[in-house]
Amino acid sequence: MKLFPASGSRALLWTAALLGALSGTAAAQTQPKHLNPVIEKLAAGKPFIGFQTGSLSLEEARTMARSDIDYVYLEMEHGPMDFQGLHHFAIGMIDRALAAKKGNSQPNVALFARFAPSGAEGGGWVVKQALDLGLMGVIFNDVDNADQASRAVASMRYPQLKTSKYQMPLGTRGHAPGYALWVWGIGLEEYDRRADVWPLNPDGDLMAIVMIESAEGLKNVDSIAATPGVGALFLGQGSDLSRNLGVPQNSPEVEQGFQTILRACKAHNVACGITATSGAAVTRRLNEGWKMIRTTPAALQQYRATNPAR
Repeated sequence: MKLFPASGSRALLWTAALLGALSGTAAAQTQPKHLNPVIEKLAAGKPFIGFQTGSLSLEEARTMARSDIDYVYLEMEHGPMDFQGLHHFAIGMIDRALAAKKGNSQPNVALFARFAPSGAEGGGWVVKQALDLGLMGVIFNDVDNADQASRAVASMRYPQLKTSKYQMPLGTRGHAPGYALWVWGIGLEEYDRRADVWPLNPDGDLMAIVMIESAEGLKNVDSIAATPGVGALFLGQGSDLSRNLGVPQNSPEVEQGFQTILRACKAHNVACGITATSGAAVTRRLNEGWKMIRTTPAALQQYRATNPAR
């Protein structure tokens, strides 16, 4: 299956039909300020909770779309980078019944993904492909300094109009979001307005999430957290960080690193993310001030059983 339609008259007809349908749909809807439910929560000062998955099946997409979570991210750093699978997964998460009930195209669950290239390696072409297929966020692994963080942000941005108040960092993303329009359920004009990184652009619906996984990244965490356009810092489970520090994963030095990163996030008003694999761990991390929790279905069930009002 080709990722883009055939060239020539068929492509023009396909594009015209797509944009016409989406423009009509968008006009009939009252959209929320943010289509990205994670950004809507963060803008209100609330934490967000979600899962990781390595399955790209249609069944998994439907299950995730109707799970009581805020996001799911596809693990493609250590698994295959399968863009066709990502394409099918994104389409599989479209929930027309939910859209009819809400009266707009905001999903309940945002779709993110983590890819193989590290901060030092770059990977703008990967980001371009992924965003054009409809992602609402990208997780960048092993970011060591502010320059790498800024380049990650730039890879998610289009070059800005001269009238834009948010020029820097200069965007490097090429413009061809056809499939993203379908997944987001909006027209081209609205997508162009929303397809920027939050909180750099307050109207943006894209999240740039960077991972701190090395001693170098830990040393530079303040400047990374202060980088315009970074929406969250994420630690995962800390296994790469522990190896880069030369200590076992359960060592006090690793937890000290976690707390150093959390302090930087709080100082720069950036969401901080971590993995919590039990209900008690979810409670602890939320109480400490972590805003992004990656957990498991069992741990989330435990947490909600003991925190029904949260």
